[in-house]
Amino acid sequence: MLEGGNTSGPGESTDGWLVDTRTSYDTVAGSYADFVRDALAREPYLRAALALFADLVHAAGGGPVADLGCGPGHVTAHLHNLGVEAFGVDLSPTMVDIARQDHPGLRFEVGSMTDLHLADGSVAALLAFWSLIHIPDDAIPTALNHFRRVLRPGGPVLIGFHVGNESRLKTEGYGGHPMKVYVHRRQPEQMSAWLRNAGFTLNAQMVLDPDGSSPGAILIAHLTPSN
Repeated sequence: MLEGGNTSGPGESTDGWLVDTRTSYDTVAGSYADFVRDALAREPYLRAALALFADLVHAAGGGPVADLGCGPGHVTAHLHNLGVEAFGVDLSPTMVDIARQDHPGLRFEVGSMTDLHLADGSVAALLAFWSLIHIPDDAIPTALNHFRRVLRPGGPVLIGFHVGNESRLKTEGYGGHPMKVYVHRRQPEQMSAWLRNAGFTLNAQMVLDPDGSSPGAILIAHLTPSN
């Protein structure tokens, strides 16, 4: 285990983690899609957080909303059903293929949060729903700077992540397929500090299952308007 604050795990090079993450999720894409397809139905607190996020998007006037690290698109589709103009971006081409097959009326594209090919100020809101968990600490500011760049001033942001102080190498995943990804667990205070440093204002924090074996957290923020 690595203590919080380390930038990467053993053998996790500054660029190799992207290739490993893409390859791993290409490998497990079908099994992962089966695993999460109905997951939100069993998670009332996550649904409540997404409903609040949708309300914030509507209150801000609506517009395109980026689901970054969308996987097979189940959260993108859920937001669409809440009246949000959501589209998905994912590092894994196979995940994007499945998302397009499962949700043919929605937009999905391949991309990386650390090199986001979206125009400046082109999205009204965005979320990273347990999709920053494989990004090393030293690459988080790069991702959040892209978030700031593509967002409209005042645009809401939702970040979901595992809570903890360690990073763990995951070598086997959904369906028993091989993987090579580090799962980084972080404290809400650390994620909040990164968001503030990137120009966001924090609005709300929710800790999920704090007494359980796998706690999570959701932060809701907005892009601080320029003076």
